[in-house]
Amino acid sequence: MRPNALGKTLAGLVALAGLAAGGVVTAGVSYAAPASSPRTTAVAQPAVAAATQNFGLTTAEAKNVQRFLAQYWGYTDTIDGQMGTNSWKAMQRFLSGIWGYTGAIDGDPGTNTVKALQRMLAAQWGYTGAIDGDAGSGTRAAFKRFADS
Repeated sequence: MRPNALGKTLAGLVALAGLAAGGVVTAGVSYAAPASSPRTTAVAQPAVAAATQNFGLTTAEAKNVQRFLAQYWGYTDTIDGQMGTNSWKAMQRFLSGIWGYTGAIDGDPGTNTVKALQRMLAAQWGYTGAIDGDAGSGTRAAFKRFADS
């Protein structure tokens, strides 16, 4: 294979890898090193989407929770029904103030956040399951009751 043809082939493969890894957004301009160069590297960075975790709440129910958090716990983001990082930071402030959450106010609804949520739901919203940090069907049903109140 001629050196120029090899370069074009490598450039095509790098572009194809970029498209496959992250779509059109991450498939940028690439180049092929000369055939004598031992290093040819392509790195694609996938686009990061904002993560939300509604734990089974509908958009309307999540908006109710966000309104509660805005009124009492410093939530200042959009009331959009998507429980994202800022919604969970406000929820963590609520849970730390009353329900024993001692973790970081980082907006990650992980195990410790869910345990505190379960304590709150058990005390007032009919949750009868284990305080185990697993947002299963019982936690989700009680969270819906809280959101609908």
